[in-house]
Amino acid sequence: MTPFQFHRAGDAEEAVRLGATSASKYLGGGTNLVDLMRETIERPERVIDVTGLSGEIAMNDAAELIIGAAARNTAVAENRLVRERYPLLARAILAGASGQIRNMATVGGNILQRTRCTYFYDDDGSRCNKRQLGQGCDAIDGFNRIHAILGASSLCVATHPSDMCVALVALDAVVHLRGVRGQRVVPLAELHRLPGDRPDVETVLEPDELITHITLPPQPPGRSTYRKVRDRSSYAFALVSVAASLAVDEGRVADVRLAFGGVAHKPWRARKAEAVLLGQSANEEAFAAAIDAELTDARPLKDNAFKIDLARRATVAVLADLTGQQA
Repeated sequence: MTPFQFHRAGDAEEAVRLGATSASKYLGGGTNLVDLMRETIERPERVIDVTGLSGEIAMNDAAELIIGAAARNTAVAENRLVRERYPLLARAILAGASGQIRNMATVGGNILQRTRCTYFYDDDGSRCNKRQLGQGCDAIDGFNRIHAILGASSLCVATHPSDMCVALVALDAVVHLRGVRGQRVVPLAELHRLPGDRPDVETVLEPDELITHITLPPQPPGRSTYRKVRDRSSYAFALVSVAASLAVDEGRVADVRLAFGGVAHKPWRARKAEAVLLGQSANEEAFAAAIDAELTDARPLKDNAFKIDLARRATVAVLADLTGQQA
């Protein structure tokens, strides 16, 4: 591990002041950053511990849920307001990692965790444009079973690993940022970038910006859930995951929110499928037609074409469950 300075910030203002250099990194639970530093993929000159910032989970007067960036994943999943009003968020968090990791991981750190592409981690033997732009991407012609089928580029086919973020995107979460130039808010669906020609730039954050908290709009109508398909029942990243919220009125879809994990460089909000479904009969045929519209742009690699059918079947099953049917 490369030597670095360590600071513990007392509040957001101090954290931003200490982090106002491109060679600084904010440290939450350390469940991803420390691994990357051990592998010398991340080599910050200064690490700022931000676990002392707010981890509060509370409802405001507008019935929005506010979650501090330092809130631990376990605390969010076990929170009464989350379990009652946003059950798909609790399910998504509990589907991720292990209990020990969830106890350490923070909301801010989870949002900013980096891809688990094995070629990204193989600093000694693999080419990776995300790790070093211009180097090349060994995943494109390599073993790419877990890689992207939507939104990838000729430079990068990595996927975003977070389960929590898929649920937050489906719930229209908003991220609150603080930097040396002030504060701003960004919808979570717009925080992460597709790879394009700069796969090394993963978010729209400025180098000094700190996530202070997120807000969730009032509880969506209807029922919601999260389903993760993976190679084993625990401690595995998603092949495909589905976050869904569905409201049905007189047999027709009155409100629907859909997001996918494991298919793209970012949590993928399925807006085409939502547009197709709205107002349609809530049945399996309509669900399948909607997901087919979303997956029209899918571009599988040699090892992951199965994800298209897997995403289709998982989504139809999830929506059918939410209507009380069984797919």
